[in-house]
Amino acid sequence: MIARPRSFLSLAFILGVAAATSGSQEQSAPAMPPAFTIEVLDSMSQLPGGLAALPEPPEPRGNPQTQVKIDLGRLLFQDRRLSRDYSISCATCHAPDKGFSDGRRKAVGIGQQILPRRSPSLLNAAYNQLQFWDGRAHSLEEQVRGPILSANEMGIPDQKTLLDRLRSVPEYRRRFQQAFGHEMTFEDVARAIAAFERTLVTPDSAFDRYALGDKTALSVQQKLGLILFIGKAACTECHNGPNFTDNKFHSLGLLPGESGEGDLGRFAITKNPADRHAFKTPSLRAVTLSSPYMHDGSIATLPEVIDFYDQGGGGGTKCKLVFKLQLTASEKEDLLAFLEALGGRALADGIHQQGGRR
Repeated sequence: MIARPRSFLSLAFILGVAAATSGSQEQSAPAMPPAFTIEVLDSMSQLPGGLAALPEPPEPRGNPQTQVKIDLGRLLFQDRRLSRDYSISCATCHAPDKGFSDGRRKAVGIGQQILPRRSPSLLNAAYNQLQFWDGRAHSLEEQVRGPILSANEMGIPDQKTLLDRLRSVPEYRRRFQQAFGHEMTFEDVARAIAAFERTLVTPDSAFDRYALGDKTALSVQQKLGLILFIGKAACTECHNGPNFTDNKFHSLGLLPGESGEGDLGRFAITKNPADRHAFKTPSLRAVTLSSPYMHDGSIATLPEVIDFYDQGGGGGTKCKLVFKLQLTASEKEDLLAFLEALGGRALADGIHQQGGRR
């Protein structure tokens, strides 16, 4: 048993009566009245911030899940024919043993080209409203097409080149016919890979079991971390809902680099000045599997991420949701323990893959 006080903040604060994020970027976290306890947390039927167990992933009307399609997508995901020089596959940058990221600060494309951003994890990407760090893709199908045809990533010059390669393989011709009922198209390649990616979900974490009513699923330390997550640390301002993301874009004050303005983030898509250097809030589910962190891979470990937010983010322009937290050393440990409770069910390959339902 951890010999620390169990009280951190008032229930009114958690439910939003006190707005911790309404101040400027220099604001510090407000003082927490010692009223909200683990016992109160355990008694709640619904958690603040919409935090909840992970539901079934959504399934688009135009691409229903089938096992034959998922199996085809899994093959394509690992096939280096999808790159111009046969050097990389989707799994190169989204490796199962690295949380479906690649463990690098920056992604690497064909010809060992260093790309400007870190490879985002594909775990639970099925729940994202927008894909990529800048949100330029509106679906997994659209996301799949981008890297294949990008000159700096997989480098396939056009759709015909890829289709000619795949059609030369009898097994692919057979599998596409089974999955879609017609000769393969580039859209079907994207649909198959997206169907596979929708299986990369991580349900049944300790947090999920807790949210579903098993109040023993989280340790005392993890519960203390959850109280901090929704209170003093204000994590739920951006990491909320069942997938622990608001699906929005925020600037954290990460300096854009010494030359020019660096990566403009969401601004390059919307041209909205408020989106300058803003990037998508990533899910925190299975977050321990996909280091390093941030869009540029600039933070190596989760304890360093917690320190970054505790210090009020980076030194550049930032949104008003980022402010100094004034966490103690023990509170940081508690917060880290809670993040470790978001891992989800793992099989022998380290990843739960939810199969088709037909």
